[in-house]
Amino acid sequence: MTEFADAQGDQLREFTERLLSFDTTGGREAPAQEWFADRLAEFGFETYEWFADAEELAAHPSFPDDPADIERTEASADGPSLAERPNVAGVLEFGRPEAGPTLVLNGHVDVVPAARDSWAADPFEPTWDESGEELVARGAVDMKSGLATCVFAAKHLAERTEPGTLDGRIVVESVVGEEEGGLGAAAAALSSPYPFERDAAIVAEPTDLTPVVATEGSVMKRLRLAGRSAHAATRWRGESVLPHFERIRRAFFELEAERSEAVTHPLYEGFEVPWPVVVGTVDAGTWSSTVPATLTAEMRLGVAPGETVAEVEAAYEDRLAELVAEDEWLAEHPPEFERFSIQFEAAETDADEPVVAALRSAMADRDLDTTLRGATYGADSRHYVAAGIPTVLFGPGNIEQAHFPNETVRWPDVETAGATLADAARTFLG
Repeated sequence: MTEFADAQGDQLREFTERLLSFDTTGGREAPAQEWFADRLAEFGFETYEWFADAEELAAHPSFPDDPADIERTEASADGPSLAERPNVAGVLEFGRPEAGPTLVLNGHVDVVPAARDSWAADPFEPTWDESGEELVARGAVDMKSGLATCVFAAKHLAERTEPGTLDGRIVVESVVGEEEGGLGAAAAALSSPYPFERDAAIVAEPTDLTPVVATEGSVMKRLRLAGRSAHAATRWRGESVLPHFERIRRAFFELEAERSEAVTHPLYEGFEVPWPVVVGTVDAGTWSSTVPATLTAEMRLGVAPGETVAEVEAAYEDRLAELVAEDEWLAEHPPEFERFSIQFEAAETDADEPVVAALRSAMADRDLDTTLRGATYGADSRHYVAAGIPTVLFGPGNIEQAHFPNETVRWPDVETAGATLADAARTFLG
C-alpha cells in the first residue's frame, strides 16, 4: 500500500461514497455542495462560494445569447436557478503563499441522468464488488471520484509538508453545470472568486491516469427543412424532406472524412475519426400516411485544437450552400441551419508548461505512461485555458464508462490518482 493510501485511503473511500450518494442531476447540486464545503472547512481549508450569472455568461461565446436559455438548460429545464446552484472551493496555503504559485485542482459535482431500469442497483447507492476494488455508482467515473482525489491530494500534501519547505496555494474546486457547458468553471474564469492569481490547473476528468493536454471543441447546429405534404395515395404530389435530408447528411459525412485527412494534429492520429459529426436527433413528418413536409435535425460538429468554432461552422454552412445551389427545391425553400445550446471551443496547453512537467514527473515516479494525449470530448479546462491559466486533465477512470449504466471505477486507480496529484502539487509549488 502506498503512503497516500495508507494515510488517506479509508477516509477517501468514505468521502467518495457519501459524495456519490447525492443525486446531483438536473441542477440539484446544492445539498452536495453544502456538504462538500462543510468537509473542506473541517479539513482546514478556507472556503469560497460563487454563483454563475446568466447575464455574464450570455456574453460568452460558448453560451446562448439569451440569459433565459442559460438559466433553463436541457439538463435542468425544470430545476433551480443559477442563484440556487453554488460552486464551492477550498484553499490551503503553504509557507509564504504570495511568494509561490497557485495550483487549482478542479472537478465537477454534477452528473448526467441515470436510467434506473438499466442499472443493477440504485445508481445513487454506491456498491462495491466482492474484491472491494470496483465502485459502481452514477458519477463514479465522471467525475466524483476524481473530485474526491483533489480534496485528499491537497489534504495529504498539507499533512506531509514540513513548515517552510513549500510556498504557494492549492485550490480545490467543486463546480456545477459542467455537463451543461461549464457554468461554474466559466463563471470562475470570467470573474475570479479569489483575491489572488491562479497560475495553473489540473482537472481530474477520467483520463485513465494519462495526461491530456488537448481537448476537442464542438459546435451544435439545428437543421430545418421544408417540403410539401400530400396524401400517401398521391405522394407524387408532395415533396418529401427525407431525400433532401439524406443528401445533406451524406455531404456532411463526406466533409467529415475530408477534414479527417486535411486537419491533422499529432495528439489525434490514433483516432479513427478525429473530428466527428454526429446527427443526434431527427424529427420528421406528422402522420404515417402523409408525405413528410417538415424535418428538424440536431447535430454536433467536431472542432480540432487550433480551429475555432466559427471556422468549422462556416465549413459546414458552405457545404450546405453548395447543395442548395444545385437543387431547385432547396434553392426555392432554403434550409435553416442555426446554432443552438452550448458551444465548445477546442483547447490546448503547451507541453513545456510547468504544470505539465510537474504532473509527468509525479506520474513517472509511479511508472505511469506519461505520453501526452488529446481527447475528442470537451471539458472545463477550456475555460481556464481561455483565461490564460495552463490546464491539464488527469484523473482515474475510463471515459468509456462515463454516462453509461453501472458506471464503474477501479479503486486502486483512485488512490493512484490521489497520490500522483499530491506529488504533482508538491513539485509545482516547490
